[in-house]
Amino acid sequence: MATPAAAEVSQSAPDHFVIEQTVTIAAPIERSWATLRSPQKWWDKEHTYSGDSDNLYLDSQATGCFCEKLPGKGSVEHGHIVYVEPPRALRLRTALGPLQPEGVDGALTITLEPQGNGTKVKLAYVVGGFARVGLDKLAPKVDEVLAVQMAHLKEAAEIAPPADEAPETAAPREHR
Repeated sequence: MATPAAAEVSQSAPDHFVIEQTVTIAAPIERSWATLRSPQKWWDKEHTYSGDSDNLYLDSQATGCFCEKLPGKGSVEHGHIVYVEPPRALRLRTALGPLQPEGVDGALTITLEPQGNGTKVKLAYVVGGFARVGLDKLAPKVDEVLAVQMAHLKEAAEIAPPADEAPETAAPREHR
């Protein structure tokens, strides 16, 4: 599995960290955006609460949810959407994974820009607050997990769309 072209913890201290990653996807921006908006297609099941990526969903507008359905009618909010500019930007307020039970807040911004026939995707995750073990200790693992997610996003977006998503080529119906 490929890793992002650039991934790093650019800042880190006990009370904050900043992660920046970049990946180039060999797919047009529209397909890259559609894939990003469907986390069940690319988010690693190992980093879900239910163990099943099909339980993930991402709403389409601000105040929406990046959430996961759990057994027994349970659910978990991974983040909520604060900014959407299709097909160029998505921002969530989120404390992912091990950050969720801590006293932290995070802004996860993903931007897309056309690059030739492909798409350059940039991720920035800015987290601040208090964590019992110190955010500088958690940052490398969070960076690693996000690198896996970016690699899966790239892989999923580069897969050709299934035949049922292809444009219809049949002649238009005659109206009576």
